[in-house]
Amino acid sequence: MSRNTTNTHDPFFIDFPNRISQIQQAMAQEGIDVYLGSRLRTLSWTTDAFCPWRSYIVIPSEGLPTVFTFVIDAARIADDSWLDEDHVLGYAPMGGMDQISVISGFIKDNLSITNGRIGVENGMSNYLPEGNLTHYEYEQFKLALSDAEFVNAHHIIDRLSLIKDEGTINRFREASRIVDVGHRAVKDALENGGYKGMTETEIAGIAALAMRRAGSVWEWSFTGGNEIASGYRTGLAGGACTPATQRKIQEGEPLMVDIHAMFKLGLGDHSHNYFIGTATDRQWWHANNFIDLVSLCLKTYKAGVSPVGLAEEMMDFAEERGFADYMVPGFEHGIGMMGDEWRIGPSNGPIPYWTDPDHIYQENELIICAMQYACPDENIGFRYENPIIIKKDGCEPLSRFPLGIEEIH
Repeated sequence: MSRNTTNTHDPFFIDFPNRISQIQQAMAQEGIDVYLGSRLRTLSWTTDAFCPWRSYIVIPSEGLPTVFTFVIDAARIADDSWLDEDHVLGYAPMGGMDQISVISGFIKDNLSITNGRIGVENGMSNYLPEGNLTHYEYEQFKLALSDAEFVNAHHIIDRLSLIKDEGTINRFREASRIVDVGHRAVKDALENGGYKGMTETEIAGIAALAMRRAGSVWEWSFTGGNEIASGYRTGLAGGACTPATQRKIQEGEPLMVDIHAMFKLGLGDHSHNYFIGTATDRQWWHANNFIDLVSLCLKTYKAGVSPVGLAEEMMDFAEERGFADYMVPGFEHGIGMMGDEWRIGPSNGPIPYWTDPDHIYQENELIICAMQYACPDENIGFRYENPIIIKKDGCEPLSRFPLGIEEIH
């Protein structure tokens, strides 16, 4: 067994063997003999390694799990993970070495399971690299392990990973600190006319370089790394995916800077908004609407609140102020270690695999406060994203970059 399994004095320590033990206890309660994990969130939560290639983890009823990944990355994952090289194995496009053959052979021969219950991860997601078993994979595993019973068991990981431990929270705090470094670098570059001739992609690069120097290992978002929008692009309907373009920054326009960092699989995500030059009264009307709503939203989060209750309260405020038509009626999305995005809590709501709108937040849940304001007719919009920790009587925003919309001259 390799690193980081006993150093409890490390602020970023996570007891991964205990996580495996918790999974195995849940498996025993549900009569599952082996858990075949395939989602990116599951690999991150169990291995402490980034697994960008199609990967799987086989968790037996007792003992250490074994990871299977594309052969070119197996040595690196073993080096990054708390697991040793005997428990990180490669598959390859060779006779008998493909992932179906290798994993089914391991379950039958190494674990001596031929007719037990195998827990798998099936479902759907709006998140592209979720990693649920494909139809082909599922059918092929059923053929290779024809005497076994396959049951959907993703809820085990989802339930156990909901409340964040101290090491995970500290990783998110550090990732957010790194994001704030990126925002300071962007602001410094834009000020005193620095924005003139600058493109959205340059802003994304300035942020990326500063965050890499501060310790980020990846601009983790799958929506374009660092998302930068200027002018009319800030007001695109929905306003939640703006990969940077070669568009130049122009005076008189809004600018949205949404940047991302990753530290030990903990994720930093924060959006900040600017006006380039002096804003008009109408632009400030929009801006003040948004700032006041974000402030209210952050004050409202606490244990005992539900997504639907919070959304109703925020939309009532927007109606009273006359800007409800510009608000996207959602105010958060879920977040966990790398690959765990979008859904909040267990997927037992009215729409399968989506957030239960009546989910009740608990202490030490970690979500993204995510708000989009879009007025495409006036070429203006704003975004706020910030990881928050749910507390008993409030929330802790992890990015400390000041909330506001600033004029840049």
